[in-house]
Order: sequence, then C-alpha cells, then structure tokens
Amino acid sequence: MVEIKTPEQIAKMREAGLVVAAIHEATRAAAVPGATTKDLDDVARKVIADHGAKSNFLGYGGFPATICTSVNDIVVHGIPDQETVLKDGDIISIDAGAIVDGWHGDAAFTAFVGTGHDPELYELSRVTEESMWAGIAAVRKGHRLIDISKAIEGYIRRQPRPASGRYGIIEDYGGHGIGSQMHMDPHLLNYVSRKRGKGPRLGPGFCIAIEPMVSLGTAKTHVLSDDWTVKTDDGTWSSHWEHSVALTEEGPLVLTAVDGGKAKLAELGVETAPDPLA
Repeated sequence: MVEIKTPEQIAKMREAGLVVAAIHEATRAAAVPGATTKDLDDVARKVIADHGAKSNFLGYGGFPATICTSVNDIVVHGIPDQETVLKDGDIISIDAGAIVDGWHGDAAFTAFVGTGHDPELYELSRVTEESMWAGIAAVRKGHRLIDISKAIEGYIRRQPRPASGRYGIIEDYGGHGIGSQMHMDPHLLNYVSRKRGKGPRLGPGFCIAIEPMVSLGTAKTHVLSDDWTVKTDDGTWSSHWEHSVALTEEGPLVLTAVDGGKAKLAELGVETAPDPLA
C-alpha cells in the first residue's frame, strides 16, 4: 500500500531532505585523495548531529554506518571503513539519509576523486544523473509508476553507447517509496518490465526516491560476504544518483535538492511546487 502524505508531512520530509543535502555538500568536499571512506562517514555523522537529526542508515537491517560509500565497481551499499583509501582517479557514489521528527530523506550522488578520469566515466555519471532527472520530470498527476521507469530507461537508451557497447541498467536495485519509513511501497524499477504492470497512479501526497544505477557494462551484480556490498559481475565501474521527490497539488518538489529541483526541472519544462519551508 502506498502511503499518501499530507502537506504538513511533506514539509517535515523537506526538512529531512535539506539535512541530506547538507551531508552531500560536506562529503563531496571531503572526498579527496588520501581520505578514507570512514573519514566521509565521520563527516556525515557530524552533519546529522549538528542539525539535530537522526540517521536512517545506521543500524538499518544491521548496517554499521551512517552513509554508503561505493567506490568504482561497487554499485551500492558499500560500507565505510578505515582501510579503503580514496585514490586519484577513483569515483565514489555516496548514499545518505536522515530522519526529522519521524520523516525520512534519502539521496545519492557520484563524485570524482582528484583528477585523471577517463572521459567515459564523466559521461557515465552524466547519463545516470540526467536519467534521474528525466524520471523526476515524469512525476506528474495522472501518470503511473511505469511512466517514471520509461523516462529513466528511455533517456539512457537514447545516449551514445560507451566503448563497452551498452550501459548496464542495474536490475536488482531501484527506487522506492519514502516517508514514515526509508523504504516503502512501491518499488521503482529503472527499466520497463511488462511483468510488473503499470503500477499505481500518481497523485498529490505521493513520495518516491528515484535512484538509477548504471554501469559501463553488465546489469548483473553480486553481493559480497559482508551481506551488503554490491559489485558488478564484470568489474565495470558504475554510477548512482538519487533524489527523494514529493508530488503536491502544485507539482513535484525535489525534497533533497537545495532549490527543490527548480533550476533543473525548469530546463525540462516542469514547474516545481512551492517550497513549504521558504
């Protein structure tokens, strides 16, 4: 069952989303050569504490950290530790969340560590991020869940192919409802599966975390022995981008973007809802 939020609840989710945005800003600045992924987790913990919020990652299903730090061929759910030292040329996807008064925010981004990256990696991240925004632009009254999946996959498939021949849209992980819990119905695929049907119709109060994960090769992944870390089967590097989005009577609001998604969605011809905290 899909949880429908009131405007007041969406305002609380916006508060949580801005905490996540602050985590992103701080960890992006800290993701430099020589830093450990544990260093980044420490940064995130301080931001959460400074905002009087709570972590929704720490302890979730036994997860031992505040953020996920997924380096290079790790797709998602990488566990921060003192042994993983970032190197010049690495890429890292940082997934972060926060809770304010029982309401959740969740978002992820891919960062480039140092310099010397293959242009194909920049393009991978760009394609992944832009496919997320295409999905966000499809969050409209009257649309169905499948319209978000179509927008994400359609954008990726229209891009020039990488040297590997095809972008791999990760199959085993996707977006999700969000609100009074971090992961809720409905599950959002980043590609179209006719077996899943069209999904629920979108309307005011519908909130969803949209998070494409794309590799330079396979769509297949495996989980390491820690029961969390997810890697690509063929060792190709991957990118992960995510925002939490609320649909209101006035349109979509990107809860985890500082400007509510206004600038980016304007490029796509979509007007965002007013920020309830403005």
